[in-house]
Amino acid sequence: MTSYRNSDPRPPIMQGSPPIMVPPKLDWDRGPWNRWAFQNIREVLPTVEVWRGHGHRRRLERADVDLDGLAVADSEGRPTTLAGLLDETYTDGFLVLKDGKIAYERYFNGMDERTLHLSQSMAKSVTGSVFGILVGRGLIDPAKLVTDYLPELGAAAWAGATVQQVLDMTTGVRFSEEYTDRYSEIGQVDVASGWKPVPPGSDPDFQWPMHMFELILRLKDKVREHGEAFEYRSIETDVLAFIMERVTGKRLAQLVSEELWQKLGADESACFTVDSAGYALAEGGFNATLRDYGRFGQLILDNGGGVIPADWIEATRTGRHGPDFSPSLPEGSYRNQFWIEDPRSRALMCKGVFGQMIHISWEHRMVVVKLSTYPDFLNATYSVATLKAVHAIAAALR
Repeated sequence: MTSYRNSDPRPPIMQGSPPIMVPPKLDWDRGPWNRWAFQNIREVLPTVEVWRGHGHRRRLERADVDLDGLAVADSEGRPTTLAGLLDETYTDGFLVLKDGKIAYERYFNGMDERTLHLSQSMAKSVTGSVFGILVGRGLIDPAKLVTDYLPELGAAAWAGATVQQVLDMTTGVRFSEEYTDRYSEIGQVDVASGWKPVPPGSDPDFQWPMHMFELILRLKDKVREHGEAFEYRSIETDVLAFIMERVTGKRLAQLVSEELWQKLGADESACFTVDSAGYALAEGGFNATLRDYGRFGQLILDNGGGVIPADWIEATRTGRHGPDFSPSLPEGSYRNQFWIEDPRSRALMCKGVFGQMIHISWEHRMVVVKLSTYPDFLNATYSVATLKAVHAIAAALR
C-alpha cells in the first residue's frame, strides 16, 4: 500500500462511517496506517491520562519567521526548501522555539495544536526527567543496585547492575531491538504492552508474556558484563519506571502528571498506553501535543526550570562519545535516557522511531520538535537531513 506524504491526497484511513479502511491490529504503527494512528492512539489502544492539573498554561509568545523557503538539503543531498524536506520526511508537526518564543510552527496530515501525537522513544526522556526529579529528592540513588529497589530482579539478568547503568543503557542484559522480528524481545514488548495481539500462526510452544513486568522477569541472559558497553534496549526504561513506582507507591502516569506535566504549564493533558496490568509504557507509550513537547524541551533548555534539578541536566549533557552509539549521530552519546549530539555543543536530543525528535540547543537557545510518520521504523537519511536542517535553522535565526 502507498505511504502518503503531506503533498499527496490523504489516505482514506478511518474516514466515513463505517470507515472505509481500518488499520490492521498487527500493523497499525506502520505506514500508511501510522499516518492516522499516531494522532488517534486513544482509538487504537487503552490509555491512561497524564493530567495537566488546574494550574497555569505556560504562554508561548510568538516571534514568527517564515522559514518555508529556507534552503536545506533533502535526504539524498539535493537542494530543497525546509517545506520540501518536511513533506519528504512525512512530517505531522514541526515547531521551532527561539529564546522561548515560537519562531516557526507547522501542522500537516490533519494534525492541529490540540492533537496528541505518539512520542515513541521520546517517552524515555520524559521518564528519565521524572526519574531525575526523584533522584534529586533523595528517593533513588543511581549508584545503588537495581535489586536494592526491585529484589525480584535478582533472578533476572539485571542482577549486579547499577541503576546508573540502566539509565545509560550499559547493562549487559540480552535484549534484541530488532523491530521487524515479531519474536525478538522488542517484538515481545508489542504483545506484553498490549500494542499488538499474538501474531497469527505463532509457534504454539512459544509462551508470549502477558504484561511488561512478566517480560522483564523472563530476561535472564547477559551478553556482556554490566557497564562494558552501550547498547540501545528499550526495556531498560521500563525497569526505571518500575523502580519509580516501587519507591513512591504511585503509578507512572500519576508521577509524570504531578512531577512534570502540572508544572511545565502544559496546554493539554497527555496520555500513556497501558498494558493488561495497567502499567503505562515508559519506553514509548507517551502522547502529547506539539507545543507541549516544545514546553518540555524548553524546560530542559532552562536547565530544569526549578522542576528538574539543574545538576541532573548538566550530568545528562556529559557522556562518552563515539561511533558505536548511533549511525545518524557519529559523535553522539547517551546519558540518563537522552541522546547527546556531540561533545562540543552537548545538545540534547529525544528520539523515537518513525521520525520523532526534540532537539535542545543551549548554544543557539533553540528547541526544535518534529513529529512524523515515516513508512519504516528507521530511516537514517531522513534523520541526518533533519538534523542538518536544524543546524540551518539555527544559522538563519542567529
